[in-house]
Amino acid sequence: MGRKPGLAEASPGLLAIIDSGAASTAEAAPPGHLGHRARMRAKLLTAGPDALLDHELLEMVLFLALPRRDTKPIARALLARFGSFAGTLAAPPQELGTIEGLGEAGMAALKTVQAAALRLARAEVIDRPVLNNWDRLLAYLTAAIARERVEQFRILFLDTRNRLIADEAQARGTVNHTPVYPREVVKRALELQATALILVHNHPSGDPTPSRADLEMTQEIKVAAGSLGIVLHDHLIVGNGRHLSFRREGLL
Repeated sequence: MGRKPGLAEASPGLLAIIDSGAASTAEAAPPGHLGHRARMRAKLLTAGPDALLDHELLEMVLFLALPRRDTKPIARALLARFGSFAGTLAAPPQELGTIEGLGEAGMAALKTVQAAALRLARAEVIDRPVLNNWDRLLAYLTAAIARERVEQFRILFLDTRNRLIADEAQARGTVNHTPVYPREVVKRALELQATALILVHNHPSGDPTPSRADLEMTQEIKVAAGSLGIVLHDHLIVGNGRHLSFRREGLL
């Protein structure tokens, strides 16, 4: 009786059919992270962004930048290091670079989202009377500087109707001090034809209590601006989740 051929002795045609079937099965069962991405996209589009947890939203951001990577462990590593979605976006590039697997593409994706969020928040206050849109102004300033690791001093330049015509960073300092020169502040206000100002700076410590230097500098700018008919409406100190208004506290 003749021996039946084994798989090794099967005809080339039969082997081709077997290989083709195996390939089709592999294509029908994509890697786990690809199926996860499809589910996250569906969740985002059907239930909205509020349905996503922080790590899921980070994964979604990284999907486009890292199409061949499983972004879940990267997202979880980012949250473990920086504490939150917002903290991750605000993290300095040199610190983001320490996260394994993120790379330049991932860092660029995070910074793109941060820039988009700031532009969206800024669009809510630019060319509008800021004194009547105080909550939106605070939301924008919090997004812009609350998580900065060093002090940053900004000036909001307003027109005769108290509309925001420019928001400019004047100086960056150390973790607890920023040099500001009243003459330069007033000079820039004249260049922009601004008639009013709001001073803003952050305290990286998170505590918005003004220092003696903050109080003295504010009075110097108020006097210098007032001598040229420019009104100083307020000085805001922004902490992480907290803020202080000189006007509201009776310090101006």
